[in-house]
Amino acid sequence: MKNYCTLFSEYLEKQKPNSINTRESYLRDVVSYLSYLDCLQFSPIAADKKTVENFMGFLHNKGRSLTTISRNLASIRCFYKSLIFSGDMDYNPAKGIKLEKAEKKLPQVLTGEEIELLLAQPDITEPKGCRDKAMLELLYATGIRASELINLNLSDFNMRSGVLYCKGAKGIRALPVYPAAIVSVSDYIYRMRSLIAGPESGDALFVNLNGGRLTRQGFWKIIKGYAENVGITKEITPHTLRHSFALHLLENGASVKDIQTMMGHADISSTQIYVQLMDVHVKQVYNDCHPKAKLG
Repeated sequence: MKNYCTLFSEYLEKQKPNSINTRESYLRDVVSYLSYLDCLQFSPIAADKKTVENFMGFLHNKGRSLTTISRNLASIRCFYKSLIFSGDMDYNPAKGIKLEKAEKKLPQVLTGEEIELLLAQPDITEPKGCRDKAMLELLYATGIRASELINLNLSDFNMRSGVLYCKGAKGIRALPVYPAAIVSVSDYIYRMRSLIAGPESGDALFVNLNGGRLTRQGFWKIIKGYAENVGITKEITPHTLRHSFALHLLENGASVKDIQTMMGHADISSTQIYVQLMDVHVKQVYNDCHPKAKLG
């Protein structure tokens, strides 16, 4: 079999300005598709629309969610674009395939009280706790993605001006950082980072206890652990503080356009979901707090 995975990986890196996580998801989906075709002893360049539709059916029969199947379709569509780009194919068999639209779930957010409880958990007298406090404060201060957080370097944080320079798929965003977060990150850098950093740490801002750059999975375990400690039962993901950042800004008067800029959303429709979330939140507060609503 031609090394389609390597070719597709190179195409994603050079032609598609997406985040590392997006590229990895695309590649993982295409590996699954190619394995499926390989079991059928079928070449990807011999595929037609029915072949791709059969793979969608295969994923459905395996119990994959509609969201996952939709992502796989997008990945396969991109894969065939790469083959057209390389001259291996002259049409895209995944083009024009329609899937039933998945119901969009509103993201889970934390209340202001839950945020304060979470931020108070790390023990800043220990290197790990000091690092964790800095990460949580910085994430809530700026709304950056967890993947952007772990890829930060020391030079990306200007503590004197209180600005974080975040490298995203669409360029660099200069983000203001509130004073408490500046203090937490500065304290970690000057007092604790050297105690856990090693030769392999390089310029990484946040490092694990073995001295390597912290991973997204590692951060996820950290935030879930603190949430469990304070009894937060909501589903916590690496994006929870990002979503909370956006909703709390919106509730306090920030414009959708400004939030889009800070979060690095290419399309404002991605940011407008927080307007829907605020509507749901306001209705919940009304039902919980209005004396007449409680009588119903």
